[in-house]
Amino acid sequence: MSHASTALAPPVAQRPGTRLSLVTAGGVAVGLFAAVRLTGMAVFALLAWAGGGHPLTLLGRSWDSAWYLGIAAHGYGRTLHFGPGIVHSDLAFFPLYPALIRTLTAVTPLSGAGAGLLVAWTAAAVAAAGVYAVGARLHGRAVGTALVLLWALLPHSVVLSMAYTEPVLTAFAAWSLYAVLAGNWLWAGSLAALAGLSRPNGFAVAAAVLVAAACELRRHRGRVTHRLWTGAALAPLGWTAYVLWVGGRTGDLLGGYFDVQRLWGSRFDLGRGSLRFVRELLLGAHRLVFPVALLIVAAAVVLYALLTLDRAPLPLLVYSAVLLLITLGGSGFFESKPRFLLPAFPLLLPPARALVRTARARPWHATVMVTALAGLSFCYGTYLVVYARTPL
Repeated sequence: MSHASTALAPPVAQRPGTRLSLVTAGGVAVGLFAAVRLTGMAVFALLAWAGGGHPLTLLGRSWDSAWYLGIAAHGYGRTLHFGPGIVHSDLAFFPLYPALIRTLTAVTPLSGAGAGLLVAWTAAAVAAAGVYAVGARLHGRAVGTALVLLWALLPHSVVLSMAYTEPVLTAFAAWSLYAVLAGNWLWAGSLAALAGLSRPNGFAVAAAVLVAAACELRRHRGRVTHRLWTGAALAPLGWTAYVLWVGGRTGDLLGGYFDVQRLWGSRFDLGRGSLRFVRELLLGAHRLVFPVALLIVAAAVVLYALLTLDRAPLPLLVYSAVLLLITLGGSGFFESKPRFLLPAFPLLLPPARALVRTARARPWHATVMVTALAGLSFCYGTYLVVYARTPL
């Protein structure tokens, strides 16, 4: 089946009357995700207390979380000057997550950090359900569950327990992609628009919807439902609206947001900044965070090649490619690149299928592999937040 014909991938064949069991299986997958993350948070809490830190403070007020909490409490307008050409403005941060925090603090007694964590944890659970739904639709329930498990055990999965925006983006992205695969264009476009309001790389979801819609238009020679046109029109609205709003606020409608990012040290330079960093990494001595980040980015490239060879549906390929392109092509904050790839869950489909095959043939081998991944994820995540002192 060609990539063009897989824009709307058929579900795995199911017997009649299995809808309830599918929902149950999805609930089991989300429960497994929660159990994994709760175990990781328990390990994190013990090591954080041993290191003299408070777990919830570290999870709720670290690095970018402080910027989001400031926007939620006071609106936009905070700018920090660190020297010539280094100006950090809160306009770099997209508005949906702080808006959700502000709403929650207005209707509950929660603090900003508490609300931020509740939003992030809820979004992570919704994201896990969407990740399962995509995996189960394409390759069956076992692969869907394995996909959720691997996503929960990524080296940087501690971010899924923090007051960060990756869980929010992944929740909208997973369900938008599922809607595309199911042919529900209004949901796909609406969720893509919300993804675009959550993070700069949320545009990857809109790109996937637009390319899939264009593919459908070509296949049907323009004779498509109005829902497809509406969904395609909605998809880029969130990201575009915020970029233009920042442009209007800064006096440069089309370039203002990108100037804000440039002053943070983040810009798209076709990978020159990344190559320069890799050269410095190979020639000098650096902390553990940077070599691990390099290995994770390299692994993501390999996984994308495997996903392509696996003939994954076009929307998943486009979504993952845009996330990967933004990560590889952007300069600045190399240590954050693995976090930028957390929403790229389709990259885990090939290893999820391999894990299921291993579990069926050699259950103990699969158990050892998962246990090793859990140990790496829990310990490295704690190291990143508690000990590394490096921006995530």
